[in-house]
Amino acid sequence: MRHRNLPLLLLQARESVIAHFRPVLHAHGLTEQQWRILRVLLESGPLEPRQIGQLCRISSPSLAGVLARMDEVGLVRRERLAEDQRRVKVSLTARSRALAATMAPKVEAVYQAIEAHIGRDFIERFYGTLGELIGLLGDLPAVEDD
Repeated sequence: MRHRNLPLLLLQARESVIAHFRPVLHAHGLTEQQWRILRVLLESGPLEPRQIGQLCRISSPSLAGVLARMDEVGLVRRERLAEDQRRVKVSLTARSRALAATMAPKVEAVYQAIEAHIGRDFIERFYGTLGELIGLLGDLPAVEDD
């Protein structure tokens, strides 16, 4: 049986979506990775880098550089945990919260435009399907390479 290239199709779908958000991000000086981190921290509150990497799907080496740059420009604050000095928590700053608030109407406008174009019913079904796919694949044991 021949299968379509699911990873490539998912990447193409992602690119089709993010292309509509990219101008908003660039206008505010953010990269896609920085925006993913801001969104996760807005939704979850302070997190450790390991948690951010898992949620944002950013590799540890890349994440270290992104967080360092975000810290330098005042978008995040990294603090050692009092109970374990080896661990760090990352939190948003007042600057990043203000930036997110400024961007919110523009980001919402992109969501509204996408929804108007493809339909609310489709979006709701797609969110459900994506959530189901993520859950089902999370339960799938890895296929070992011989």
